[in-house]
Amino acid sequence: MALAPNVYDAEPIPDAARAEIERLLSSGDLFRYTSESSPVQLLEAEFAELMGARYALAVSSCSGALFLALKALDLPRDARVLIPAFTFAAVPSAVVHADCVPVLCEVGENFRIDLDDFARKIDDDIACVLISHMRGHTSDMDAIMAACAERDIPVLEDAAHSLGTEWHGKKIGTLGKIGCFSFQSYKLVNAGEGGILITDDPELAARATIMSGAYEHNWKKHRGEAGLQNSFAHWQNRLPLYNMRLQNLSATVIRPQLPLVADRVEKGRTNHDYVADRLNTCEWLHVPPPLPPEERAPDSIQFNLVGFESDAEARAFQDAAKARGVSVQVFGLSQDNARAFWNWQFLGEVPELPQTRAMLMRACDVRLPVRLSREELDFIAEALIAAAEAVKAAAPRAYGT
Repeated sequence: MALAPNVYDAEPIPDAARAEIERLLSSGDLFRYTSESSPVQLLEAEFAELMGARYALAVSSCSGALFLALKALDLPRDARVLIPAFTFAAVPSAVVHADCVPVLCEVGENFRIDLDDFARKIDDDIACVLISHMRGHTSDMDAIMAACAERDIPVLEDAAHSLGTEWHGKKIGTLGKIGCFSFQSYKLVNAGEGGILITDDPELAARATIMSGAYEHNWKKHRGEAGLQNSFAHWQNRLPLYNMRLQNLSATVIRPQLPLVADRVEKGRTNHDYVADRLNTCEWLHVPPPLPPEERAPDSIQFNLVGFESDAEARAFQDAAKARGVSVQVFGLSQDNARAFWNWQFLGEVPELPQTRAMLMRACDVRLPVRLSREELDFIAEALIAAAEAVKAAAPRAYGT
């Protein structure tokens, strides 16, 4: 009998990083501003080139990047920021941290923003739209960007799960004013923790850099930032320092992985689509298709339970899959799940979002690391299908059906 695949280990660190890691550990040279050619400075230049962006700023986390992006926009206190209700708790937390107020928008069964609810909520009181491409699912960015442009509302992108994803051939994270990415262990590039923001706007780049912790004249050590020196000097001491810098050891771990991104994207998409095609042969499971302009870069798969009328049935599916060696998270049934909006008690009164709630109560999440073999993918797909069929076979049917 085949062993269940290990889907929990993060991507290994390339051997190319080891010598530089040893050098840094021996020297103790871990601070990004020790020199103008530090690993963090080099990472920023390389990531900006990878994404086709003018500026990149490496910071301590994607949450930190989102916070700095909001602060760089200079939004007034209590500004209302529209976000999707299906996201990780760190996103509304960043909004609250930036002294703004999250406004939650409904998300449909395809894990994307419901455009009707978006249209209802994007009014004159919305100061910013923060699109979270949750689990790499891209909402209709054509409609969203058009609505925001009409009202002159800035768009930020939480692209933590979307490094390598494209929309009409343009990289996700480059559609809005600022794009924010994650290097946390379960992302496409693994540094344990870390984040980076990109932008083409020099003023936003300068403000974010100062606030990230470029105290005194450390901003002079940012490489290739043509045209920013005057802005840096202008904002020096006028903006608070939040000290969200990335350190050199993390950058050294990240840099050798950037040339691997394209290959990881291709393998991740192949793995996802193979398992999706298999799951969609089962009447009880459904993987929503991508929107036509989207080319995804997934390292996990999300699917809906179809015809599971009760929470007990959905929990039985989780148990049946686990008994077959595959752990499944049903977002809404996982206790204290940070992706279930009703658990965000720090927001105060929880809004009524029936569409998103219904989706989360039957939406399933399974990791699919890019390293998995075809045999391991088959194991996962077969276990999920067998679990669904076993639960539905045991469920009592209504009279006459």
